[in-house]
Amino acid sequence: MNKISSYNDIAKGLFDFNISAFETVALDVFRFQYENNSIYRQFVSLTSSNPEQINTISDIPFLPIQFFKTHEIKTTAFSYELLFESSGTTQTTPSRHYVKDAGIYTQSFSKGFAQFYGDPSGYCIIGLLPSYLERQHSSLVVMVDELIKQSGHPQSGFYLYEQQKLADTLVDLENNKQKTLLIGVTFALLDFAEAFPIPLKNTIIMETGGMKGRRTEMTRAEVHDELKNAFTVSHIHSEYGMTELLSQAYSKGEGIFYCPPWMKIFIRDEEDPMHMPAPSAAKTRGAVNVIDLANIYSCSFIATEDAGLLYSDGGFEVLGRIDNSDIRGCSLMAM
Repeated sequence: MNKISSYNDIAKGLFDFNISAFETVALDVFRFQYENNSIYRQFVSLTSSNPEQINTISDIPFLPIQFFKTHEIKTTAFSYELLFESSGTTQTTPSRHYVKDAGIYTQSFSKGFAQFYGDPSGYCIIGLLPSYLERQHSSLVVMVDELIKQSGHPQSGFYLYEQQKLADTLVDLENNKQKTLLIGVTFALLDFAEAFPIPLKNTIIMETGGMKGRRTEMTRAEVHDELKNAFTVSHIHSEYGMTELLSQAYSKGEGIFYCPPWMKIFIRDEEDPMHMPAPSAAKTRGAVNVIDLANIYSCSFIATEDAGLLYSDGGFEVLGRIDNSDIRGCSLMAM
């Protein structure tokens, strides 16, 4: 097995490697994390996988995302620079993601955003994230805050519940034909759309998901239809990210997401969580696995609780949550 000692061996060029090298880099990351992450190593052992025989991505065990709620998922021992926590009710245990190097996260979301949307300095960036701003340790707030700074536009910033001020700002930006990104949590965008339906020609509306118990649950298509009608836009953009990841996928419409080169989506069999069927020529349906190579110091191989469709070109849809998604029979969960 190759010996990989540190971040510098892999991640120095993590965001610049040729996409054809993804599998090679992923296997190097697997070996590094197997050797230096005790929780992941124990999980791999419980799956009866022999790390010496893992030679393709399809052989790699994906760690159930629930482990971020019950264990400290760290590769190597370190003091963290950032702690991200998932939102939830007082009855639920949040996921925790310990980030050794804040610079890795900044590189990941900055380069990912630039790939899909260009330089943030070309935008006025407005964050409508009230539920996230009201709690600590939100990875989304850290990302949007940095993009706002990179924007440098005097009207970029966060809005809490200042709907009239937000409406006035958007009208002013539209009058100045300023390219704008309004990124918001779903319930807040819907509330704003109901109160201030404004025709927007120069503004991208990007929803990040989440009703957070504030509104009746809706499908993504229903949400997008309401927002499109309110703002007279042809497409609603979306961001796919989570506490346990350091990278994001983006959709520019119709709920079909694409990943940056260092992130990749796979589909696993819902009945056999250790099996990833070969992608079909059209689309493959099942549970979503994610490889996020930016997670070099936590775990890059995550079995999420999302159901999805994977298309042959690498695009994917998120269909919702998997019922009874806990992977049963794994004794490590009780540690």
